[in-house]
Amino acid sequence: MSTRRFALVDCNNFFCSCERVFNPRLLKVPIVVLSNNDGCIISRSQEAKNLGIPMGAPLHEQQEVIQKNRVHVLSSNYTLYGDMSARVMSILREEVSSVEVYSIDEAFLELPEKFDEKAASKLRAKVLRWTGIPVCIGMGTTKLLAKLSNHYAKKNHSYGGLFELENHPFSNDIMASTRTGDLWGVGKNLERRLQHLGMTTVLEFKNASPACIRKELGVVGERLLRELNGISCMNLEEIPPARKGVMASRSFGSSVESLEELEEALANHVARASERIRRFGLLASHLQVSLQTNRFKKEEPQYAPTIGHALLTPTASTSQLMNIARKMLHSIYRSGYRYKKTGIFLGGLVSEDSFQPSLFDIPVTNPRGDIDKICDAINKKLGDPKNPLITRASQGTKQSSKGWKMRSQRRSPRYTTDWRELPIARI
Repeated sequence: MSTRRFALVDCNNFFCSCERVFNPRLLKVPIVVLSNNDGCIISRSQEAKNLGIPMGAPLHEQQEVIQKNRVHVLSSNYTLYGDMSARVMSILREEVSSVEVYSIDEAFLELPEKFDEKAASKLRAKVLRWTGIPVCIGMGTTKLLAKLSNHYAKKNHSYGGLFELENHPFSNDIMASTRTGDLWGVGKNLERRLQHLGMTTVLEFKNASPACIRKELGVVGERLLRELNGISCMNLEEIPPARKGVMASRSFGSSVESLEELEEALANHVARASERIRRFGLLASHLQVSLQTNRFKKEEPQYAPTIGHALLTPTASTSQLMNIARKMLHSIYRSGYRYKKTGIFLGGLVSEDSFQPSLFDIPVTNPRGDIDKICDAINKKLGDPKNPLITRASQGTKQSSKGWKMRSQRRSPRYTTDWRELPIARI
């Protein structure tokens, strides 16, 4: 019986790498990518890491380092990153039949029997050649060991972006120098409990008694221990778990006080959330609307209400959900506050093919549902989800003042999804 083997493919500094694909001037220079509203640093090139710029640091705290070293600062371009991620994942699926997309820049693979280091090197080269995105690949007989191997492949450039811990002659030495907190699935609380048991390194954890770990840390701890010893306990999740709900919410670029602007912002969130559930053939039976002031400005009055509403008949109609959400917003809005955020949560999701209708429902045709699907199809083909061509009047116009919109002053073009922002080649 052949032993199962897994690989974790992880894109290097993914957001920064995406920016470099279409802008060669960014190669080999320090880059940082910012979070929503250009607040914090969420991605750094290796050159920026070498300057000591920490992950998650507020931009204003790093201005001296950035200006001194001419660091390129970019706003998040999630539309571009999502499309580039899809391209990478499609290449992985061409090479390996079993793929679990773990995050926007990571995927687990279950490897064929003859997939060796040479095959992994070819896969890495193919992704780089076809997309321009460099990746590291860690391999192992379990998902945990593949993740740990990937960790070393990224830390040590001498491995050439590939590593398999179990085949390394100094694997025990490597584990002995690794904190348990660096293990996938070990958070701060579990790390403290392991330290209490006298286990501070991965090797000490690996050599522990399964019975002791099960008694002290339960099934989760024992599963991690067995995975660390090469016994596979976690299978690939090739089919994503059923969605429980969809949230659409963003902090505003500047504080908002007027009800009209809040209505416009909320309408855009509803449009985005309803399109997402229609994409998966789902209907919402519950919605929740929230408002929030800026909790970091203690000198300003604070107010953060939330209101829920159960729907007698589940729906994915954008117009219907917008009408209900607008009424809910009116009921919780209070003047005199400076709002920083509003959002919508669509919950109680059921399949449009199998939901239980209300006893009092009267079957009728729903032309609005057809309109939604037509708009979705046009926006998918000619626009992008975050910048659709067709919108409702309640979402405002491009000419209207949108103080609620996110700050994104340094965003690069959406090179691959917007006809108006395609790359231009000059001779």
